[in-house]
Amino acid sequence: MAETPAMAKEIYHVGVISDTHGLIRTEALKALARSDVILHAGDVGSPHVLHALRCIAPVIAVRGNTDREQWIHGISVTETLEIAGFMFHILHDLSCFDLDPVAAGIHAVISGHSHRPSIATDKGVLYLNPGSAGPRRFSLPVTLARIAIFREKLHPEMIYLA
Repeated sequence: MAETPAMAKEIYHVGVISDTHGLIRTEALKALARSDVILHAGDVGSPHVLHALRCIAPVIAVRGNTDREQWIHGISVTETLEIAGFMFHILHDLSCFDLDPVAAGIHAVISGHSHRPSIATDKGVLYLNPGSAGPRRFSLPVTLARIAIFREKLHPEMIYLA
């Protein structure tokens, strides 16, 4: 389980991105600029994507179904980590999620894969798919997400880039 340092901040900013497929947009970097940590939910596509994101904040990434190159082998398929007192579970394809998040103490499940942005809550657990910030697919929007953590709550928002 990865950990982030405990922060005594009033607001903690989590950037959430997925399905970049090797493309890191200038608009995405601007939208993530105030992030304290960035979560990448797979289909990274190129190490330069992670390098660009790491210039902003620490990055926790998982592998997606198209991430098959040698450089990605050090990156896990799932990650569970604590951020500002909340447990996050990150995976690429939500259909592969095989945990009971409530029993596991998970507050947020972050996934990608579908390229369809969504924010939902079920049994008090946040399910967030930031959509795709990479090349446009069909008529789907180009998006990422941010989660502000303050007043002991998760405050997610979708950011439309193009």
